[in-house]
Amino acid sequence: VQLQASGGGLVQAEDSLKLSCVYSGRAFSNAAVGWFRQAPGKEREFVARIGRRGASEGYTNSVKGRFTISRDNDKNTVYLQMNSLKPEDTAVYYCAATQRHYVDYSDEGSYNDWGQGTLVTVSS
Repeated sequence: VQLQASGGGLVQAEDSLKLSCVYSGRAFSNAAVGWFRQAPGKEREFVARIGRRGASEGYTNSVKGRFTISRDNDKNTVYLQMNSLKPEDTAVYYCAATQRHYVDYSDEGSYNDWGQGTLVTVSS
């Protein structure tokens, strides 16, 4: 399995960005996908996750109402729409995938495969 994250960049506070994560390898429709981020000097943290059919979503509290995760199983792609960005959203964003069921999808240990990360920088 390979994951390719893209879409990061330098934006100003209150701007929007849309990250993409293209998945290749085992059946994408069998994979739950999560987005994580790592800010400078901090540990990697959970941001959002989406279930196999896209019917189930989850977000960390700090992004609820601002970020939306979605997936297009025909394009093997998961998206993270980020609105009303804040300087504290600055981080390298990673997508990750897992074929496992009944795990804590907010725990990075539940994921088998990771993308390379894309940098999001939000200036004030």
